Amino acid sequence: MAQVIDGKPEAIRTSLVVLLAGGHLLVEDVPGVGKTVLAKALARSVECTVNRIQFTPDLLPSDVTGVSIFSVQNQDFSFHPGPIFANIVIADEINRANAKTQAALLECMEEQQVTVDSVTHRLQRPFMVMATQNPLDAEGTFALPEAQRDRFMARISMGYPERDAEIQILRTHHERSPLDDLSPALSLEQLRDMIAQVQQVEVSPRLAGYVVDLGRATRTHPQVSVGASPRSLIQWVRAAKANAAVSGRDHVLPEDVRDVAPMLLSHRLILSRRALAEGVEVSTVISEVLNHTAVGGGR
Repeated sequence: MAQVIDGKPEAIRTSLVVLLAGGHLLVEDVPGVGKTVLAKALARSVECTVNRIQFTPDLLPSDVTGVSIFSVQNQDFSFHPGPIFANIVIADEINRANAKTQAALLECMEEQQVTVDSVTHRLQRPFMVMATQNPLDAEGTFALPEAQRDRFMARISMGYPERDAEIQILRTHHERSPLDDLSPALSLEQLRDMIAQVQQVEVSPRLAGYVVDLGRATRTHPQVSVGASPRSLIQWVRAAKANAAVSGRDHVLPEDVRDVAPMLLSHRLILSRRALAEGVEVSTVISEVLNHTAVGGGR
């Protein structure tokens, strides 16, 4: 992936952590900074099924999940799966679709299944949605509802590359895309084995309590109106386990919990109106919570 994404090692690491943790990733930034390229690079690095969905205002829920079509020959309805049936789904510009189409992903992302005409179809495993979106002030976009955002384990922002990295991009991307030369580094079975190993990473009761204390601290923070949900705490532990595994450890340290906190909380915490009026940043609130919550001791 580093052969394609220049100067963004943290973005690459985060995408791998989310993949190994069995979560979904939201990449949010202005157009042209490599959001879709990051998603494609991850998808091509694993030998598995990959589908890309270009979200547009006229996209229908059935265009995502699939539809039942009547067969004259068999005199019966048969289900035709949509592009959501893949191991890695690239949801490009997800916030350009309306709320009804976005809602089609809720069941898929949470329960890894699709229900059409009262019939439930299981999705392939592992299953990961890697979505990109432009800032909400961009023309023709629809804000993701809170329930949708909470289903993403992590949110990252690509940002503009450093000068040297940008020069390298111009040198390597102006003739042909490096994606064309990217080959899978993992088979599907190897990925499944790695995910199973991540699930075996040990989390002590003390660190589980630390995550709970951090989550509760976000809910009682005076500048936060909506804090971390219980679902987000479960995903927090999974992300910390994956971060520990990527670092070569079989147990979670407090550093793992803190390392994944910004990417896990940045899209979940909703600031109060007063905090927004005063220009308070979510990153500042996250830092305060981390700095004032002790391991095993609460605030």
